[in-house]
Amino acid sequence: MSGLRIGDPAPDFTLRDQFGQDVSLSSYRGTKAVAILFYPYAFSGVCTGEMAGIRDRLADFMTFDTEVLAISCDPMFALRAFADADGLNFPLLSDFWPHGEVSRAYDVF
Repeated sequence: MSGLRIGDPAPDFTLRDQFGQDVSLSSYRGTKAVAILFYPYAFSGVCTGEMAGIRDRLADFMTFDTEVLAISCDPMFALRAFADADGLNFPLLSDFWPHGEVSRAYDVF
């Protein structure tokens, strides 16, 4: 894959969040914008800082009626521990199995 181009439809997906709930990108279609963030792994130094930055500015995203979805290849239980430890109050989605399938669809694996 050569990556997504501006104007291309985003590949749809359904992944489990840190609470075990299914989240589908298509469920937001026509209702709100979605910011999709890919990060390598929970609890890594850079990722922890980036996710804290999103947490601290979450109200800015909400002002523009935008849902934030963060995706990593961590298992759901690691995402729950990460969210609880750092007070991350937005969906952290597990692209754990099949490992990296959504990340590959977006050409960011």
